[in-house]
Amino acid sequence: MTLRQERRIAAYGVCRDDSGRVLLVQMSPSSAHYGSWNLPGGGIDHGEDPADAVVREFLEETGLVVEITGLRAVSSEVVPLPHIGVLRHQDQIVYDVRITGGELTPEADGTSHRVEWLSDAEIERLPLFDRVRDALAVTGQPMVAHPNPPADPPAEQHPDRGQRFSAYGVVTDPAGRLLLTLISDGYPGAGTWHLPGGGTDFGEDPATAVLRELSEETGQTGRITELLSVTNMHNPAAWGPEGRAMDWHGVRVTYRVIIDTPSDPVVGEVGGSTAAAGWFTPKEAMTLRLNRPALEALTRAGVLS
Repeated sequence: MTLRQERRIAAYGVCRDDSGRVLLVQMSPSSAHYGSWNLPGGGIDHGEDPADAVVREFLEETGLVVEITGLRAVSSEVVPLPHIGVLRHQDQIVYDVRITGGELTPEADGTSHRVEWLSDAEIERLPLFDRVRDALAVTGQPMVAHPNPPADPPAEQHPDRGQRFSAYGVVTDPAGRLLLTLISDGYPGAGTWHLPGGGTDFGEDPATAVLRELSEETGQTGRITELLSVTNMHNPAAWGPEGRAMDWHGVRVTYRVIIDTPSDPVVGEVGGSTAAAGWFTPKEAMTLRLNRPALEALTRAGVLS
């Protein structure tokens, strides 16, 4: 049976109480993984910021109002769902959160039906999603599958709507120079300087994607030293290579990347979104036509003042 490839972006939260217990939810009979335990969270809506999504999902699944205190991890997973004929690639952002209000209440008629504060020792005895293992550095028990999983409603089709998960790098060399790329004509942001990076491929982890894009766009080999940020972009009338206005939603993860042995940049992709690449001192970079995402990322990273 050939499974249809499908992509999804989701956001989850790690919440601990004063005694160190973690808040987890158990999947309900409405889930294909009935009985397994997960972090509160779920898929983001079109145009929704992942940070807003995790707050919304916490309220829906736990009855609690939370605020984000930090960014914990970004990863991807590919899960076969043969009962609906789908191979799902999910990009997932995990935040640290704390409670600011609400009352602990399980979700009604949703994909979860229990919510519990659990110690690490208790969590080790439970069937867990892999994202729980990764976020909490626990082993737990294998995830369980619903013996007769319910059929999800078919996904809505929106031919003039797009969603993209991408990975970019604030890339420097040992001398403190910045590596930037020039966006080609016919692409959003044409003629502006941007961070190296781009959309992730199906089945590809974002950390792997940013290093691949770096090599394709500049010919450099880098290593990631830090996860910097996750940002959201929604343009209901973006004009790009599709040749028409699109309702475009993008989620970007940005890493700090170092090039230990820099060389002259070489654009490897022909006819793609990158027209040129170059090394610049921070002072030189300030004279360039930087696009807004690049300027904001470089400023947040502390490389531009």
